[in-house]
Amino acid sequence: MRVHIGCDHAGFELKNHLVTHLRGHGHDVVDHGPAEYDALDDYPPFCIATGTAVVADPDSLGIVVGGSGNGEQIAANKVDGVRAALAWSVETATLSRQHNDANVVGIGARMHTIDEATTIVEAFLSTPFSGDDRHARRVALVSAYEESRGAAGRREDA
Repeated sequence: MRVHIGCDHAGFELKNHLVTHLRGHGHDVVDHGPAEYDALDDYPPFCIATGTAVVADPDSLGIVVGGSGNGEQIAANKVDGVRAALAWSVETATLSRQHNDANVVGIGARMHTIDEATTIVEAFLSTPFSGDDRHARRVALVSAYEESRGAAGRREDA
């Protein structure tokens, strides 16, 4: 599976671990940065790039990592088509995939050990969307909102 990943300085060490770990388990990992540690970097460009890549690559999933994972998943969610979920346990990661068809997971590097975070990511990547009618209907409602908002913002004469 192709996995897109991005982070900020607080998630840099965990991101690098996940890139190595996931590649070692056969995943095609695309690292959206940063390429080197910078204590003054800002997460939005890396997380938006990760989200944009996931939407452009429909069979892929994404991971955004920061200190708490909160800002990172918020930034990724600004990309239409991204359904980023903050996961703080295996259960939340699994449910985000089963019920919400989340395509990006946010992880807080300061919230978990490397082993805990790795287990959460593995749960996210290995869990399929359930496809249950009620869950599919809800995902479709969110997608319809994104599409209508986009159409409302376009000018016909542009």
